[in-house]
Amino acid sequence: MAEQEKDKEFIEYIVKSIVDNPDDVKIKRDVDEMGVLITLQVNAQDMGQVIGQAGSTAKSLRTLLRVIGAKNRARVNLKIEEPEGSERQDPKAKKAENVDDVVNDLKL
Repeated sequence: MAEQEKDKEFIEYIVKSIVDNPDDVKIKRDVDEMGVLITLQVNAQDMGQVIGQAGSTAKSLRTLLRVIGAKNRARVNLKIEEPEGSERQDPKAKKAENVDDVVNDLKL
């Protein structure tokens, strides 16, 4: 492949190595005046592995892409698309069980 697409090849290799469904990994590479944007799509079941605990894996992937970009004098960013049907919830959000719980929360 072309020299410019080494960032795409790198992220594809890493992500396919850590997910359970490597055939579902899709990577798109766009270049504009802001730099390079790598868009990553994975199976919904693999999102936890790609994001990692507290986002540590995603942060590491982005750091490594920045290093590759710096070597090639380009700004490289990673966007991880949320899969369809994903029901990501705010971990701090408390789910109310009934009306009394909601009223009690309002009194605090």
